[in-house]
Amino acid sequence: MGSTDGGSFRRMLRKLTSDVETLDADDLSEDAERSGAQRACDCACGQEVTVLGRLRSVEFCPQEADASLEAELFDGTEGVTLVWMGRRRIPGIEPGRTMRVRGRISVRDGRKVLYNPYYEICQAQ
Repeated sequence: MGSTDGGSFRRMLRKLTSDVETLDADDLSEDAERSGAQRACDCACGQEVTVLGRLRSVEFCPQEADASLEAELFDGTEGVTLVWMGRRRIPGIEPGRTMRVRGRISVRDGRKVLYNPYYEICQAQ
């Protein structure tokens, strides 16, 4: 048995013994890496980044006059909050969608944030 066969067996065994969330996170992380996007866990404040992931949640935040649309993008390593200022809704921005986003990372309340990111929806739901 060659080393490739052993690696295949280990991957199959891991898939059988891991939970669905872990496997989904691994798949997202691998897709992001193949696409050339940065891993969210490696992104630093002030850095211009491109992140590929899946939207976990989307919500409208009507805080006084500063209404915004916020979404959490998860790439398999860490979540990044996306904030579009002055928007109530953006067609296609829905939980479960896979997106590639680009912008400058900020940190707000200890979480990574991209304000008004450029975005591309990668798959239809």
